[in-house]
Amino acid sequence: MTGKAYLVGAGPGRPDLITVRGLELLRRADVILYDRLIAQELLDEARPDAERIFVGKGRDCHVATQAQINALLVDRVQRGKMVVRLKGGDPLIFGQGGEEMEALAAAGLTYEVVPGVSSVNAAAAYAAAPLTKRGVASGFAVLTGSEAPDKPGSQLEWRALAHAPTLVILMAMKNIGSICQALLEAGRCAETPALVVSWAGTRRQRTLRSTLAALPAALQHHPMPTPAIVLIGAAAAFADRLAWFDPERDAAGFAGFLPLEGEE
Repeated sequence: MTGKAYLVGAGPGRPDLITVRGLELLRRADVILYDRLIAQELLDEARPDAERIFVGKGRDCHVATQAQINALLVDRVQRGKMVVRLKGGDPLIFGQGGEEMEALAAAGLTYEVVPGVSSVNAAAAYAAAPLTKRGVASGFAVLTGSEAPDKPGSQLEWRALAHAPTLVILMAMKNIGSICQALLEAGRCAETPALVVSWAGTRRQRTLRSTLAALPAALQHHPMPTPAIVLIGAAAAFADRLAWFDPERDAAGFAGFLPLEGEE
């Protein structure tokens, strides 16, 4: 038997944001390796006899290491199984999809990547903060906030990032103070609008509006639960008057993300 792996982007949390291709593969899969950022409703779409393996990760809690996930993928495909690796957002945007492809390729196995709606643009959409806007923001940059600005050997060029019209930062809560300071020191205006979007697109979505300089203090007074995305730039200021998403009304009936042990 010949197995195959599918690295499927499930979207940012709402079950109806998965692609048609992703949903088709999920319904056919023999094995599903799924992350924490997956809506329960999507798992309900799987075959009753499908093997479900939770490999979720939180900031301080990893059920499985990436090496263990790679090994599971390789093992099940080698057994001739159709394996769906169900990942939040898009598989190749901070989702370790590249590492999983390398593991499968090294084992001589077949795989396919199914793109997903990234939280990068989904958070902006649900918060009504356009990443680009004519005359306001001609482009945007995306980075991980898990890499502290003072990390030795950092690959991030803060002087360049400080001048991106819109800056989108994922996984930023732990290092938000040093990130904001690095941007200020690199020349970004202290009054630049800043927006934090938590649990984007789900019934638990919350937003926090501030400025670049005031954001760390604002988050101390109003902590935002993860997953959260930070948007910095003039376009973030549009969220107030363009807001359209009501979590209670527009996300009714959706379970949202699966909690890790100990979370509510």
